[in-house]
Amino acid sequence: MKKFLIAILLLILILAGVASFAYYKMTEFVKTPVNAQADQLLTIERGTTGSKLAALFEQEKLIDDGKLLPYLLKLKPELNKIKAGTYSLKGVKTLQDLLDIINSGKEAQFSVKFIEGKTFKEWRKNLENAPHLKQTLQGKSDKEIMALLDIPAIAKAVYEWNNMDGWLYPDTYNYTPNSTDLELLKRSTTRLQKALDKAWNERDENLPLADPYQMLILASIVEKETGIAAERPQVASVFINRLRANMKLQTDPTVIYGMGESYTGNIRKKDLETITPYNTYMIEGLPPTPIAMVSESALQAVAHPAKTDFYYFVADGNGGHKFTRNLNEHNKAVQEYLRWYRSQKNAK
Repeated sequence: MKKFLIAILLLILILAGVASFAYYKMTEFVKTPVNAQADQLLTIERGTTGSKLAALFEQEKLIDDGKLLPYLLKLKPELNKIKAGTYSLKGVKTLQDLLDIINSGKEAQFSVKFIEGKTFKEWRKNLENAPHLKQTLQGKSDKEIMALLDIPAIAKAVYEWNNMDGWLYPDTYNYTPNSTDLELLKRSTTRLQKALDKAWNERDENLPLADPYQMLILASIVEKETGIAAERPQVASVFINRLRANMKLQTDPTVIYGMGESYTGNIRKKDLETITPYNTYMIEGLPPTPIAMVSESALQAVAHPAKTDFYYFVADGNGGHKFTRNLNEHNKAVQEYLRWYRSQKNAK
């Protein structure tokens, strides 16, 4: 009996020693350095087991030998809550760091910036150059993209003119790897629709605008006329006053938009006299579509224009504009600007 008890005790000691050694090995194993690059991404598929994870780490040359990994995950189940996704390995130094990241579920984030005042053609270039964004729209026409985005019927001119300008919300959009360009545009369209609905529903009374789409068109003109947010309600007031008085809008950005690729930096007299759907020196009222993507600031300026008796404005030479009530005042303001411009030119 005594020998039996001694044997049992020895076995217990041996097992305890083995367990202690195994725990030590695992504790040291999680400190294993990882060969990760700052810009490296790692994709974990759904249902990845410990042995598959070990093989993946070896395949990606993150660690040299992963045979202990399945045992580590069994010994420390808190490290085995692995979530599928694509992860950035920036800052990963050890196996512990790596396991912490893929257990966190915090996937790598990228972003693309859409700037107000730009066109959909320019935005598409940003989309195509966005890193790790799945491209599903390449080769598709604007009309095909419009159908995929399911733009509301209120924007009939969008389809008639095959024109996406104005119907997306400018902002910086974050996304995870393998998100699609269409998903990102849907987010942008949804936000624009909400902003437009809000502006239309809360607009001042008796605005000379027939529907939300006309508000969007005018907001795009305000967006292109000034980059100063505080000035936009006054700019909007000029165009609202002109619409009420049945005056032509006579705004250069629409002329430029209508010229398309033929615009080289200058508007000539013959350009102002050439009839296009966007030449507001020739047509009555608003052009048929927006001419750029609009900020919420521009939308709100049109929804709540300043109460003024201004019908004209011209650059003041300091980045803003001088607003005037009649053609005589406007002509004087133009002469002031021209004198300022010539003095600046002569000073160089």
